[in-house]
Amino acid sequence: MTTDPAHDLSHIERVVAAAKSFAIAENAKPEVVIPAAWLHDCISLPKNHPERHNSSKLAGIGAIRVLAEINYPDIFFDEITHAIEAHSYSANIVPRTIEAAIVQDADRIDALGAIGIARCIQVSNTFNARLYSDDDPFCQQREYNDRAFCVDHFYNKLFKLENTMNTEAGRKEAHKRTAYMKGFLAQLQNEIEQ
Repeated sequence: MTTDPAHDLSHIERVVAAAKSFAIAENAKPEVVIPAAWLHDCISLPKNHPERHNSSKLAGIGAIRVLAEINYPDIFFDEITHAIEAHSYSANIVPRTIEAAIVQDADRIDALGAIGIARCIQVSNTFNARLYSDDDPFCQQREYNDRAFCVDHFYNKLFKLENTMNTEAGRKEAHKRTAYMKGFLAQLQNEIEQ
């Protein structure tokens, strides 16, 4: 488990809850979805680590060690490993099963909406990033720099997540949460420009 405050136990619990809901809607195997959701971040390298893109592969290996220790049925190990490896945005692995698609959607949903805004601010604080650029707060005439400015991460990644959703339930929830985030930025713009 990581010390990253945006990937803490409450993040895991929210991902598990979303994954369970999506699994019911998609008639997926709970024997794969639930352990994969619980263990998807059992190894999570910091955002600025040079091997960050390998976190999900390491987590897949770590998860199987944990599951083997508790005698979880090994018939599900390959599917669980794939679901954990494919959940990561930075790993860029396409889910091959509905169970992997669900875990990926559930993790990405937690980056959106009110909780997504809060988590984005938490992560930005670990980089000592400012909330926004004074010269161009909403990246209208400059490149995104989410290491320097929190708001840039909305444009660099978060607003792209809605179009990566694999399930109908994920798409609906992502649309709702993305709209909330756009409303937040509109209000932020109003307050900045007063």
